[in-house]
Amino acid sequence: MRNTLSIFHVLILTLALASIAFAEVSPKANSLKGIITEVHASRGIVFFTPVDSEDQMTFKTDGSVDVNRIRMDQKVIITLENKEGTDIVTKITNMFIDFDIKSFAFILLVGFIGGLISGFIGSGGAFVLTPAMMSLGVPAAVAVASNMCHKFPKAMVGAYKRFKYGQVDLKLGLIMAASATIGVQVGIKMQEYIFNKWGDAGSNLYVSLAFVLILVTVGGYVFYDACTTKRGSGEEKAPRLALMLQKITIPPMIHFKTANLKISLWITMPVGFATGMLAATIGVGGFIGVPGMIYIFGASSLVASATELVIAFVMGFGGSIKWALAGLIDIRLTLFILVGSLVGVQLGALGTTYVKENTIKIVMGSIMLIVAISRGMAVPTYLNSLGIVSMDCEILGMLDKMSFFSMVAALLTGAAIILSSMIRGMKKARHRSH
Repeated sequence: MRNTLSIFHVLILTLALASIAFAEVSPKANSLKGIITEVHASRGIVFFTPVDSEDQMTFKTDGSVDVNRIRMDQKVIITLENKEGTDIVTKITNMFIDFDIKSFAFILLVGFIGGLISGFIGSGGAFVLTPAMMSLGVPAAVAVASNMCHKFPKAMVGAYKRFKYGQVDLKLGLIMAASATIGVQVGIKMQEYIFNKWGDAGSNLYVSLAFVLILVTVGGYVFYDACTTKRGSGEEKAPRLALMLQKITIPPMIHFKTANLKISLWITMPVGFATGMLAATIGVGGFIGVPGMIYIFGASSLVASATELVIAFVMGFGGSIKWALAGLIDIRLTLFILVGSLVGVQLGALGTTYVKENTIKIVMGSIMLIVAISRGMAVPTYLNSLGIVSMDCEILGMLDKMSFFSMVAALLTGAAIILSSMIRGMKKARHRSH
């Protein structure tokens, strides 16, 4: 399982980079973050100041850029192409989107349901939150950074809540978090490289491809395992792979009391590293961390989903500092999502006390597969932006709408399963008490 996940991540990166490198775009594009301070519309010239410099730069724009609609003194991403020895601005993207009532309400709803899912399955809800922000037009790098920033206070609340329920293995969480922190730093470097090299379109393509491949693989397996367990006794059994790995006695061997398992430290480290790397690269680590603890270590779904919140808190704190220094965190998104998610995470954590452990797997698998469909529909838009394919604007617009509504379906599906399962569990508990 560990090797399979590592191979998939390498394949994702290779596919994204190869697709861009072999695109019929000549010459290659480059991106800069900064502020446009002045525009000469008649000559198609913009004056640009990078975020890491006080020097003003002057660029010409090509016919695809409407200079009359450029807003000054706002952070933007400019995409440059070198044509005949001159850097030409071919695209200008606002780093931070404008908010209206609809987008504000959507972000609050996304935050609440993301928190609900996070408290219930322990994944951080990032595999819903990051694509949801991207569906509003937020650049992938900003969505990943803002999501990670909101994650650690929310995860702290959820971890504390579930620790009181006796579901958190603190030792396992801290050991996993140590290697995850290293993975976060590697993931941020990887995302920054793609972003600086190919701009927001390249970053969006990479994030979307990663979501589709990993969510289909991991989500499909989790959903299959949940259905198999339900058709059987309904009780969780330790996976064969976990039982085999627990027999490997390479020191140091560590006993985890709450998770009720003993396993080598060297087996926990790769899973923690992969969790952190993916969290920083695409804003999602929990759907590697939680299945890893279940299928590789042998922890129960309940303990794995609760312990993941400890990991999310530690790596989210460190990652947020790194992203903040890169200037990619939209504090408005962070705060709005946090408001909704702090309510949702406590409700989701409460729900775990009223449902069977197998329900957690069903929720996780269902949402993963729907989100994978949503991100898959967005891939053609990014391929078109990079010049890899050429598609009709109407078709791309239709795919974008379908991507958005399938994301809404994922949110509502997750919330419906969690809330209905919790209500049924509460009714049964009340009936038994009488």
